[in-house]
Amino acid sequence: MIRRLLLFASGLRWIRLIITRYTATRAFAWRFIAGESATTALHAVRNLQKRNISATLDLLGESVHDADEAHASTTQYLALLDNIRRSGAPSHISLKLTQLGLDVDEQRCRDNLELILKRAAEQDTFVRFDMEGSAYTQRTLDLYRSLRPCYDNCGVVIQSYLYRSEQDVEDLIALGARVRLCKGAYLEPPDIAFQRKGDVDATYARLMKRLLSEGAYPAIATHDPQMIAQAQAFVRERDIPNSAWEFQMLYGIRRDMQERLAAEGYNVRCYIPFGAEWYPYAMRRLAERPANVMFLIRNVLRERRPRRMPPPTNDH
Repeated sequence: MIRRLLLFASGLRWIRLIITRYTATRAFAWRFIAGESATTALHAVRNLQKRNISATLDLLGESVHDADEAHASTTQYLALLDNIRRSGAPSHISLKLTQLGLDVDEQRCRDNLELILKRAAEQDTFVRFDMEGSAYTQRTLDLYRSLRPCYDNCGVVIQSYLYRSEQDVEDLIALGARVRLCKGAYLEPPDIAFQRKGDVDATYARLMKRLLSEGAYPAIATHDPQMIAQAQAFVRERDIPNSAWEFQMLYGIRRDMQERLAAEGYNVRCYIPFGAEWYPYAMRRLAERPANVMFLIRNVLRERRPRRMPPPTNDH
């Protein structure tokens, strides 16, 4: 129930205006977000590079409903690609199609996306289309399929909690698409998505093995130790080289595991979000671990508590 409430709250602007006022909220968010600027994000990339961990940078922002905002996001992504090239940072980029105007005009979104894909291709940089809520699944896959013949430097995300994902994975394998597999972090109804963790995990394991055996350089995005162990056992049994796939994990989550896997010779890529539009992303991370809610509430209440006045001094 707490998770559902947090995911619901992630989309409410009035709650955002209240919650983001507090220093405690920002302090929590900065555990998972590399600041608000490309400079801080690239600094995080370089720190990870020292540990043999590569990155994908995500400029936070979604559900844009204005053409000017979509254009601004596109311009920021083009600048980010230039910054990546100049810095030599080992980083891909990840983006959301609603950030580029999918809800404004699909052709405009396509035009913005092509500008980014062209610049990325010139710089030999890979672009991942992040998957959003289920209302965008088909539209995202359709746009990906239409662009891929012209741009092979892009991939897409599949969420294992959707019933449709098994067929989507088979279709994408046939297409030769590069897929990042995750469990899914949006609030979805029972008629289209598994509600029990066990069902989500079982589907994830099946899709993971299909992608590892038949996919094109799949990204196994998980922090679940059992899933990680299953992936390791499967590639050993099938003699699949580590160079044929990678683990992906989120910035600020299980850093010890990321470093251990990289030290063991696995390809590890860290998903690094940054930017001013951090609230929905932070709420989704909070929903994944509701135990953090009390930690955040205690710190917000402490911040609101009026400071005690010093005792009066006897100056007379």
